[in-house]
Amino acid sequence: MRNTKFKNQVLIVSTAIVFLSFSVKTNFFEVAKQIEIYTTLFKELSIYYIDEINPSELTSKAIKNTLEELDPYTNYFDEQEVQEERIKREGMYSGFGMSVFYDQRGIVLNEIYEGYEADKKGLKAGDVIVKFENQSLKNMDRDELSEILKVAPNTSVNLSMLRQGEIIYVTLLSEKIEINPVPFYDLIDQETGYIVLTRFNQKASSEVKKAFLKLKERGMKNLIFDLRDNPGGSLGEAINISNFFLPKGSNITTTKAKVKKLSNSYKASKTPLDTEIPLTVLINERSASASEIVAGAFQDYDRAVILGERSFGKGLVQQYRKLTYGTQLKLTISKYYTPSGRCIQELDYSSRDSKGNISKFSDGIVNSFRTKNGRIVYDGGGISPDILVNFPEKTDATLALIRSKAIFNFSTDFYYNNPTISLAADYSFSPADFKNFLNYIQTTDTIFKTTQENLFLKAFNSIKDSKLLDEKNEDIREVLLKEKLSQITNDQAYLSQIIKNEILIKYYYKKGLFQNKLTKDKVILEAVKILKNKNKYAKILKEV
Repeated sequence: MRNTKFKNQVLIVSTAIVFLSFSVKTNFFEVAKQIEIYTTLFKELSIYYIDEINPSELTSKAIKNTLEELDPYTNYFDEQEVQEERIKREGMYSGFGMSVFYDQRGIVLNEIYEGYEADKKGLKAGDVIVKFENQSLKNMDRDELSEILKVAPNTSVNLSMLRQGEIIYVTLLSEKIEINPVPFYDLIDQETGYIVLTRFNQKASSEVKKAFLKLKERGMKNLIFDLRDNPGGSLGEAINISNFFLPKGSNITTTKAKVKKLSNSYKASKTPLDTEIPLTVLINERSASASEIVAGAFQDYDRAVILGERSFGKGLVQQYRKLTYGTQLKLTISKYYTPSGRCIQELDYSSRDSKGNISKFSDGIVNSFRTKNGRIVYDGGGISPDILVNFPEKTDATLALIRSKAIFNFSTDFYYNNPTISLAADYSFSPADFKNFLNYIQTTDTIFKTTQENLFLKAFNSIKDSKLLDEKNEDIREVLLKEKLSQITNDQAYLSQIIKNEILIKYYYKKGLFQNKLTKDKVILEAVKILKNKNKYAKILKEV
């Protein structure tokens, strides 16, 4: 009997192995088959297509179009793009100390970094590079423009700049640029420290540690850790930073992958900096990935009070894989789970409707979990803060406005029309200033259009011969304009803050922006209140 049972078990295991082997072989056969089809197709195109084909460009497009069907984080990088990705991770590159965007005029300076070459030579946000050496950049393709400023260290370049209708000439010398992921830290009062982390690059944990220790030396007894607008980055850096405030041995996150060896549990392996200091973490809808790992770990261990808005909801982990000829693939390999077992992924990229819309996990059944102290938390849809501090849902017109360059253009004009403003910590964007902004988008920057306005223009232009529509044209435009202004005005408080931030950066760099936040930001002020009220702080973390 025992022998028969053993034989049955062997038969079951053998069958499973055969089935798995067959499945793997079938899968690899299908992969090989599709590669062969593509190879023969490419060969036929190269030989017989009437025009010359760029093999590299065609292949790159084919690969990227294929990956678009998976998720936005799985990407292919050619040799040049591999270097750009490395720069993002390391936070270090050769350049002039400025961020840019592109339009038909050339390269527009978006932000000037304090103390670097562009700043030393007096360049300002809103300046436009119209010539590089003697080459005009007008109407140049975006991909070409993106290559213009990629130069080796200690390279001298001559630029022609358009500023407020006049051409100025400047020579810049490229230098090593290091992006500090902790652009600002300070004491808000004698006891409350503030540290902002903008990205999880390779310097993130070392810079957070440096800021923390300096604030402790100055007498810090409470900490506000700001992860708002932080899109994430290195998983390892998220583990290190969590380890600063959690006991050694604490499980920080677990990843689960299709390939078993890529599944891991990550624990705090070092002696922490401080496991007792009262801590608040600030998040918003643009806090993602590594930011959510840190916030989720602190929430599950009841280590910090989380304030702000629900986070983005990116519970996917990517890994870089080297390909041939110096190319690279970044692909999603696993999902991560917080210590309580939550996966906070919001979008289900494997589930799309007939129109291609992606399903949300938060729209379905969500599961409840318990923190260390027994508080109920949920999976799906990001990290929900313990204390919700946010603006009302933005109107469609406001979202369209933020996507446009209208606020940037207004703040640039504001800078040149107002030689000075109040000190960074004191500056406010007044209701009168907001009225000026509304006037600006009606009379000066009229390019900004809502979806409704664009649809009307498209309809109007498609039937030009309609006299009836022509007669009603101005009336309809007026109605749409009033609706747009009404929606924007509904979000005056939110937009005033966005505009104020743009203005502050132009006068006082990023440092001035954060100095202002310490006295004006409603989420920071709420965090200070909670940290000052020890009973409330303890109650939030122990409430069951």
